Amino acid sequence: QVQLAESGGGLVQVGDSLRLSCAASGRTFSRSTMGWFRQAPGKEREFVAAISWSGSVTDYADSVKGRFTISRDNAKNTVYLQMNSLKSEDTAVYYCAARGSAGWSPRIGSAYDYWGQGTQVTVSS
Repeated sequence: QVQLAESGGGLVQVGDSLRLSCAASGRTFSRSTMGWFRQAPGKEREFVAAISWSGSVTDYADSVKGRFTISRDNAKNTVYLQMNSLKSEDTAVYYCAARGSAGWSPRIGSAYDYWGQGTQVTVSS
């Protein structure tokens, strides 16, 4: 059974940093695009960041560019999201996602086949 397990969320203050992790099990995603999405209360899910299977290509939403960094460790089947200079508007449930096949459509949620349960990030002012 394929599982994506996010961790690292929590309650922080504006300007703080957090690092989210997403550990995959049940199959390898070393040849798959992986991404992060988030959903704030009352809002639709939105794209945050994505990384190609090799890690050589990344994509970021404009709202997080320059503050967030996505990375991956294929040996550990894990993807990370380093979040710096957090803002109150970053408050959301953050979801990890993985494609089940090759391809690069980083911002399209339906292109991802596997999703984690989410981890809450709350940024307090």
